[in-house]
Amino acid sequence: MAETGLRAHLSYLLSEVERQINRQLAAGLAVEGVSVEQWRILRALSDGRGHSMTDLAEAVLMPHPTLTKAVDRLVDNAVIYRRQDTTDRRRVAVYLSDLGRDLVARLDRRAAEHHNEVAAAFGADRTERLMRELEALAAACGARP
Repeated sequence: MAETGLRAHLSYLLSEVERQINRQLAAGLAVEGVSVEQWRILRALSDGRGHSMTDLAEAVLMPHPTLTKAVDRLVDNAVIYRRQDTTDRRRVAVYLSDLGRDLVARLDRRAAEHHNEVAAAFGADRTERLMRELEALAAACGARP
């Protein structure tokens, strides 16, 4: 029999899985005192290029006010810093500090452990296939690459 309740909707199922996956990931990141949202910020900044708050908000899927609060906490912890652009003094970019790079290395290990746990439970091939399919779905729905 076909599902007729909330579970009949893709958006609901995606939200349900996202909530559970993030809950599990959060438990691993909490050991380092970092939330999933803060991990996303740190991970995005690990490319070393520096990002404006607008670009960072889009990259980490956070509303600007929420991002600002999270960035403020990370600045207070000295894992990231803000710097004014030398060519455009109106632009401020956010960068990862040396302390932040060390933290990201530890967080990457914890995130990889979590990924491996999910892959073990769901199957490595299925997990990789699901990730490819979700990337294709995001692209089909107009998400940025």
